[in-house]
Amino acid sequence: MRNTRQSMKWMMIAAVLGLMPGIASQAAAKPLKVYILAGQSNMQGHVNISTFDSMAGDPKTAPILKEMRGADGKPRVCQKVWISSIGGAGDDTTEQKGLLTAGFGASPNKIGPEFTFGIYMEKLGDPILIIKTAWGGRDLSTDFRPPSAEPYVASKKSIDWAKQHNEDVNAIHERVANTPRGVTYRQMMDHVRKVLGDIKRVVPEYDPKQGYELAGFVWFQGFNDYINEWYYDDRDQPGGYAKYSHLLTLFIRDIRKELKAPKMPFVIGVMGIDGMKPGLHMTHFRQAMAAPASLPEFKGNVVAVETAPFWDDDLAALQARAEKNEKLTPEEDKRLKAGVSNQAYHYLGAAKIMAPIGKAFAEAIVNLKKTR
Repeated sequence: MRNTRQSMKWMMIAAVLGLMPGIASQAAAKPLKVYILAGQSNMQGHVNISTFDSMAGDPKTAPILKEMRGADGKPRVCQKVWISSIGGAGDDTTEQKGLLTAGFGASPNKIGPEFTFGIYMEKLGDPILIIKTAWGGRDLSTDFRPPSAEPYVASKKSIDWAKQHNEDVNAIHERVANTPRGVTYRQMMDHVRKVLGDIKRVVPEYDPKQGYELAGFVWFQGFNDYINEWYYDDRDQPGGYAKYSHLLTLFIRDIRKELKAPKMPFVIGVMGIDGMKPGLHMTHFRQAMAAPASLPEFKGNVVAVETAPFWDDDLAALQARAEKNEKLTPEEDKRLKAGVSNQAYHYLGAAKIMAPIGKAFAEAIVNLKKTR
């Protein structure tokens, strides 16, 4: 009897110390944390890896750059973060999958916010799967229009224009009514279901006994709605983008309902193009994007992350001067070429801007989890 008790005692100690792999691995197994990242071209990612070096001289971004590179100086390859991405290699549903590293942006030499998002989420110690769906030039009013939204109708501005130009108003209504809506929304949800239906296809080490948790959703979109003066025909006025707030609210509800995750943390990446000195339309649009996070039903589970503070005024000014063919000093030209790889609407294709944004999205989800 004494020997039996002694044997059980040592078995328990061995399990705690990890000396019995079978028992220890079962105890240590954690659910796979699944994060869904969706949006348009800035979620796709147009930041060339050639701009990484520009982060080194800024004390705010240098520590992030250190995390983005491995010991060999090349882009880091995460060992506990897998990704399945569609839309990044083009406007289609071609899938890229594997361990997270640079190259899951709009082309093999680019990144979006997924790179630093995954790097900082990995620090929590959980195995992670990122499902990313992003296509350039997509809007919420049409392409991502949620299923529960009311029918799309022609705006007052488009009807007035038709009347002024002797166009057939009925034909305008008919064309609007027959235009497909929510196509990109369905593509997004189809891919999410496809990945969740066979996780091992993307995460070879996944054990179904381990299970998974829908741990968060990041939405980074907006430019095509921002410039759509026909659908948002009152955008000059406060509240002119209220229809975007309404649709985004429905979008959050519909996704949670379809995925049976009623309180899944949701991050809204508020468009930050032009930085801290936005124009009138941008100001109104940012307010509309952030508005759903203040609704009582979303308290503690939806957060709006302002990306404007990460904008780089110096790089933007250099880009603007170069586009006007103004002469730059050799030092200015060097900074421009090292730091900028795309247009302003793509956050200048600057790692100095996009890398902190991805990190901020990760921190926002962590904070939501703490709140919960």
